Amino acid sequence: MEVIIVDTPQEGASLVTDAVAAILARPNPVLGLATGSSPLPVYDEWQRRYDLGEISFANARAFALDEYVGLPPDHPESYRAVLQREVADRVDFAPGAIQTPDGWSDDIPAACAAYDRAIRDAGGIDLQLLGVGSDGHIGFNEPTSSLESPTRIKSLTVQTREDNARFFDDDISQVPKHVVTQGIGTIRRARHLVMLVWGESKAEAVAATVEGPVTSMYPSTALQLHPKATVIVDHPAASRLEHAAYYQEVFDNKPEWQGIS
Repeated sequence: MEVIIVDTPQEGASLVTDAVAAILARPNPVLGLATGSSPLPVYDEWQRRYDLGEISFANARAFALDEYVGLPPDHPESYRAVLQREVADRVDFAPGAIQTPDGWSDDIPAACAAYDRAIRDAGGIDLQLLGVGSDGHIGFNEPTSSLESPTRIKSLTVQTREDNARFFDDDISQVPKHVVTQGIGTIRRARHLVMLVWGESKAEAVAATVEGPVTSMYPSTALQLHPKATVIVDHPAASRLEHAAYYQEVFDNKPEWQGIS
């Protein structure tokens, strides 16, 4: 695992976009998209470089991490709508190139299996963006989730629903109780995992993810098992890392051509 401490989220977004640009230059690139506030600086940087003519997503496909169950697809906080607004409307993904789990299916288990199959049929995800919850969830894999789990339906904890209430007028009663999420096993099959974390409120989660034991009680620790995982954090989010100075030294002395590992 590589840990990169940056001065601003914009600096981190630039590093991620450098890696994405290299992937977009390959045939049939496939990206994994996250929602929430953490990836927004990355999507801003994608639009900036697209507007400058530096990158194109025209030949890319993308898969979302998750989707609420039962929330109307045209609801502004459905993840289909969020990704349309934050990504598809701002760059040149082809129509239908961004796929989300089917939270509206009459047969959720079958829809989940179909989603994992669609990712495999696309050749797998080259780079998966991730955030992390205050309880260590990635995607919506809550504590005790199997570290080999496939895409499936999950019940959200009260803590996660409270965290997400900010997107629903701070009213937890509006936050759905169930989601379809890529499982940790699905996430781990991506060739590169990039976790983005900003702010002191997530410092404990960052420390547990990077320096704690691997445990299903803290699902984000599964990144320690991945051969190519990058955690990009700002200084407040890194404030509880015991070895922050070491991570900084390692990154500062990397060859410039190497980029993020």
